[in-house]
Amino acid sequence: YDYHTGDPKADLAYERQYEHQQTYHVIPEVIKNFLQYFHKTISDLIDQKVYELQANRVSSESIEQKIYEIQDVYQGCVKLINSDSRFIMLQKISYSKKKSGFDGFTTAHLMCFMLSDADGPAPLELPNQWLWDIIDEFIYQFQSFSQYRCKTAKKSEEEIEFLRNNPKIWNVHSVLNVLHSLVDKSNINGQLEVYTSGGDPESVAGEYGRHSLYKMLGYFSLVGLLRLHSLLGDYYQAIKVLENIELNKKSMYSRVPECQITTYYYVGFAYLMMRRYQDAIRVFANILLYIQRTRNMFQRTTYKYEMINKQNEQMHGLLAIALTMYPMRIDESIHTQLREKYGDKMLRMQKGDLQVFEELFSFACPKFLSPVVPNYDNVHPDYHKEPFQQQLKVFAEEVQQQAQLSTIRSFLKLYTTMPVAKLAGFLDMSEQEFRIQLLVFKHKMKNLVWTSGISALDGEFQSASEVDFYIDKDMIHIADTKVARRYGDFFIRQIHKFEELNRTLKKMPLTGASSSASNSTSRAT
Repeated sequence: YDYHTGDPKADLAYERQYEHQQTYHVIPEVIKNFLQYFHKTISDLIDQKVYELQANRVSSESIEQKIYEIQDVYQGCVKLINSDSRFIMLQKISYSKKKSGFDGFTTAHLMCFMLSDADGPAPLELPNQWLWDIIDEFIYQFQSFSQYRCKTAKKSEEEIEFLRNNPKIWNVHSVLNVLHSLVDKSNINGQLEVYTSGGDPESVAGEYGRHSLYKMLGYFSLVGLLRLHSLLGDYYQAIKVLENIELNKKSMYSRVPECQITTYYYVGFAYLMMRRYQDAIRVFANILLYIQRTRNMFQRTTYKYEMINKQNEQMHGLLAIALTMYPMRIDESIHTQLREKYGDKMLRMQKGDLQVFEELFSFACPKFLSPVVPNYDNVHPDYHKEPFQQQLKVFAEEVQQQAQLSTIRSFLKLYTTMPVAKLAGFLDMSEQEFRIQLLVFKHKMKNLVWTSGISALDGEFQSASEVDFYIDKDMIHIADTKVARRYGDFFIRQIHKFEELNRTLKKMPLTGASSSASNSTSRAT
């Protein structure tokens, strides 16, 4: 490993030199048969269904164990399938999902180097699901290794020494460089800008961006950057990278459900941490409604279903937090699910129970990372928990600032006018403390809310609070801003629907009645 530098060109040269030095083992028949079948399938332009079904065979325990036993299986693969470069690249992508740490880092960088630094576009056309899996796995490998690197409690001296001597393995700058290079190579931001303005993306795509492979890798890399910046706690930059993607509108690019769900999860979480509660609630409610309607599309036996189910539970938890801190009306079906899952916890959070807030946040938040390599000469045993503890501290401080707002809101709903001193007495506060809390109420209930435009960072300051007030000398004047439901309009719409249905039924021929009449006539004769 000493010869690996993190530079893709140098590593590729080293890998080629290293491969020539290896002795070749005999490939077991089970792997040989699988590779030949997989190669034939690739050559026949496989579709999405084949990928999902055959991917399980690639990762079966018997083949996986034998692959690990053979250190130089790829040399045999090259001879077996006559050096088909397309297949070798795909096999590397598939095999990299089973690697971790240094090997995964090297394979991922070499793969991205082959795609982004070739003389021309790679001769590949892959399903969008494959391309999303590549980026998703790339971020996951970085996330896993970053957490492994920071957990030093049970590591041997050899492991720590290796990590100390190789600080560039899964360096955050290398990961960012790979994702940004794919974005730049595809010119996906330029394409999205033209697409949203009604133009032809092909006009600005360039040599690489015209290929579906690079275009979709660039798009998925934007989502990867959203995820990466969120894991590092940079929420503004996380949403900033999506400034050319219209989240509130379906597009030709949103074809992979897992990508769609991941995007909304991280955007919603970033909004929550930026105190844009109304936007967070809107994002979570929209994607939860989408999951509710499309859940039957996913096979319950696949890893996708498990991932979607977990993120579904996490987003319900985050939505419960957001609604507790910023009550507003949402879709009735989502609200019903929320009451079933977190009804008791929401009541406790409304009473200011900080422990419930922290428990729900710990369950629903992403696994935060530190971009800095630890100092192995003096590292705390709980160093790997510091990124999470830092984000939890920021969140808890925000909750504590709003601890009294729920109680104040409930009292304000009961009155239209009230002396400030009297209402302060009800809350066991001094008048000065109560006035401060009223200012906090005004400040926290006014959020930056997205109204129009492409960028998710755009918005106007609005308040969706059900009560509003102003203070005139020593009196507080309260107004109920809750808009009553228009039941009349609902009933009128239903009456029109019923009349239209009735007219349609009258136009339909009574086939059943005419046939029964003819039958009775024939029996009579």
